[in-house]
Amino acid sequence: MSYLPWALLALVAYTLVAPLLSVATTGDPKMPSFVAALFTNTILVATTVGVVAFTGENAGAYLTHPKAPFVYAAGIALTVGILSYYRALSLGPVSIVAPVFGMFLVTSSIVGILFLEEALTARKVAGIGLAIVAVYLVSVE
Repeated sequence: MSYLPWALLALVAYTLVAPLLSVATTGDPKMPSFVAALFTNTILVATTVGVVAFTGENAGAYLTHPKAPFVYAAGIALTVGILSYYRALSLGPVSIVAPVFGMFLVTSSIVGILFLEEALTARKVAGIGLAIVAVYLVSVE
């Protein structure tokens, strides 16, 4: 199966996250951002447990996998990132918070190029540069 339909589904679904969380964590009454994070991530974990069970994957067998430390480090980074993102959405406008958060696309690309030996092409340089300009234009009032 191609990755593109999954990427598009992720785009559509993730597009809704920031506006929905902003509505939930601002105004009166509002839900605390960390409570919202608890609820949304509980749904994520419960659904993922169901998917892993449905596909018959033995998650326990991977607890000591040689690549497991990378997954654990990613989990810590994801936790910090998501909690910070939810908090920022509770304090600021979606039109600024989401693009700044979205800069992870640029910084992840740079990390991939610098540390994972991914090719640096003129197109990637242009894309990274334009992404930075786009976020600046959207987030500066």
